Amino acid sequence: MLSLAARSALSGIALPGRYGRAGATGLVIEEVTDLAFASIMCKREKHFALINAVHTAFGIVLPDGPRRVTRGHVTFAGVGPDQWMASADGADAAGFAARVRARIGPFAAVSDQSDARLVLRVSGPRVRDVLAKGVLVDLHPKAFKPGDIACTVVGYINTQVDMLDETTYQLAAPRSMAGSFWSWLTASAAEFGYEVRGS
Repeated sequence: MLSLAARSALSGIALPGRYGRAGATGLVIEEVTDLAFASIMCKREKHFALINAVHTAFGIVLPDGPRRVTRGHVTFAGVGPDQWMASADGADAAGFAARVRARIGPFAAVSDQSDARLVLRVSGPRVRDVLAKGVLVDLHPKAFKPGDIACTVVGYINTQVDMLDETTYQLAAPRSMAGSFWSWLTASAAEFGYEVRGS
């Protein structure tokens, strides 16, 4: 009998260890595998009702613009006009999209995106230098701050870039492009040295 098992988007590709420039670790890369995603598009003339529903259900004020707001293990990120990407990690990830749909479905179209994304957390002293090789937005600290997000192209691949803190970014790219994205990231990081950590 055929049995199916979930596996990492980078299974067999990203192996823990140190790579690139010897004796240096300019970047640390970790794949995040416990995140669930739900895309949210507000229904016509339901904007304020949706804001109230999200606040009631999750204790979050929806961001107006490209920002992320987190409460507990749940995050809502503004990805476009009246559009958000919600995510949950850890124990809150199981059945997340269904819970979101149940609580705000009358006011928004909700789509489960949990298995559609490769998610990486990248950090370290040279993280901006690495990202500057492919990210088409200004990541200078005065222009892009913790909590900011950008839906942009990274190495020719559509990517959501979230700044988590001063030296940590979360990159979410299509799962179908995981191999290509990994090739770009590791090639960009090689001159600084990088460490791959297990998820």
